Amino acid sequence: MLYYSHYPSPLGPMTMASDGQALTGLWFDGQKYDRAGLLENASEAELAVFQQTAAWLDRYFEGTDPGPLPPLLLTGSSFRKTVLQILT
Repeated sequence: MLYYSHYPSPLGPMTMASDGQALTGLWFDGQKYDRAGLLENASEAELAVFQQTAAWLDRYFEGTDPGPLPPLLLTGSSFRKTVLQILT
């Protein structure tokens, strides 16, 4: 099951997605790949991973060290996973 929540960033609204344990997606609403891979039957929820992500984003946008990333679930081809690991 997939879940989603919203985050009001200073750059515009964002949507977060999770499998219930880790962050699986984060998008700026209305952008080209907005909510790519988020199933239509995802449920809106308040999860610990969303709270961790929102706190991380708050620190990031404040210009302070946001600390370690919240739990992430990297998906896709092996090439895409390699690129995502490098970026993180």
